[in-house]
Amino acid sequence: MNQNLATLKEAFVTSKHFYDDLNFPRGFSRSGHFTLQESDVLENHGALLKSLYTKASQPQNEFQRQFVDVMEGRQTPSNVMEKTWTKYLKLTTCKTKFHTLFGRSKVETNKEEVEAVAVEADDEM
Repeated sequence: MNQNLATLKEAFVTSKHFYDDLNFPRGFSRSGHFTLQESDVLENHGALLKSLYTKASQPQNEFQRQFVDVMEGRQTPSNVMEKTWTKYLKLTTCKTKFHTLFGRSKVETNKEEVEAVAVEADDEM
C-alpha cells in the first residue's frame, strides 16, 4: 500500500481540528513531545483518528481499516498516522512513574519526622 504523506492526508481528511487542552494546554507543537509533522497530523486529522479509535465512526477506506487494525493490536504501526496516534495514546493514557533520588519520597520522610516528634513529645510528658 502506498503510504506517502499526501495519500495518507487524503485518506484521513476531516474538517474538524483536534485539540487536547487537558493534556496539552499550549498545543501539540509547543508541548515538546511531538515533532512539527506529528503535531500537524494531530491537529488536522486527530478528530477523525479519535473517532475511529473510539469506534464512533466506521472506517471508510483501506487506510482507515488498517488504522483500526493497528489500534486493536492486530498489526504494528507502519505509517505516520498510526505511529503518531500511538504516541499520543502513550502520552495521555499511560501513568508516569516518579522516582526520587534517594528512594524515599518527601511524603514518607515528612511522615517519619512527624512520628518522631510525636514520640519525643510523649516521652517528655
